[in-house]
Amino acid sequence: MPHDHSHHIHSHHNSAKNIKVAFFLNFGFTILEIVGGFFVNSVSILSDALHDLGDSLSLGISWCLHNRSKREADSKFTFGYSRFSILGALVNSIILLGGSCFVIYEAVKRLIHPEPSDAKGMFIFAIIGVAVNGYAAFRLSHGKSLNERVVSWHLVEDVLGWAAVLIVSVVMMFTDAPWLDPVLSLGITIFIVYNVVKRLRETLVILLQGTPEDIDPEKIKQEILLVPHVVSLHHMNIWSLEGEHHVFTTHIKLDAIAGFPEMLEVKRRVKEVLKKYPFSHYTIEVEMQNESCELAMGKGLQ
Repeated sequence: MPHDHSHHIHSHHNSAKNIKVAFFLNFGFTILEIVGGFFVNSVSILSDALHDLGDSLSLGISWCLHNRSKREADSKFTFGYSRFSILGALVNSIILLGGSCFVIYEAVKRLIHPEPSDAKGMFIFAIIGVAVNGYAAFRLSHGKSLNERVVSWHLVEDVLGWAAVLIVSVVMMFTDAPWLDPVLSLGITIFIVYNVVKRLRETLVILLQGTPEDIDPEKIKQEILLVPHVVSLHHMNIWSLEGEHHVFTTHIKLDAIAGFPEMLEVKRRVKEVLKKYPFSHYTIEVEMQNESCELAMGKGLQ
């Protein structure tokens, strides 16, 4: 394989550690929110606590699925378990969209029926909330896996939400404007939903084995056709395991091959082309000019 496996293992270890840290920070802060929400009589903090509880659940699921994704390939999953992290990204996206709908509902309800809160108490919790969630978001912001990127949006949402609470609490200390909290919550949630929908689309493309966005099939095809003795390609398929590592398969038709060493040289040249791309698996089937292929008609890229 063309990739450095030690780097891949190190990346997996960092990803699992980051999600683990984010889970414990988020869950611990959720408990603090529930207690503090009742203490300062803040409906917004209590509703955010419920939202964070959903975040903690999704982070826990991500952690478990991410750990499972590190297992080596076996007879049951011959490509390995890396796609389990995509399952985690899908679950997280759905939970985040559900939580966002709840936040929108609560924000609209508070716009219709404003409720006063302890502004000083909200200010203190907002500072803690920004610090805790900001640190967790920073840990995941440089993650390479799609799962980490989706989870990071949970935490970005929390950071922005607590920043809004911080601003509102300061304003409420000096003026009676309870409507500011739900208005900011609506703006932040709409922004988050927009980004989550983009990530959800990316996740679904991977699950449906769509062509990765960073790969141009036509460019690869033209590069391979430049290799001497290659006259055509068919049944060319490209998909991604989990957003980082891709899979490539193709059949190549050869002509004017004098012997086996010449065929090996063609395969070596084709592999040199593929090594420039992030493929963790590739399969090349070689066919002679007078050899027919049952897969050539109506399947893959001709």
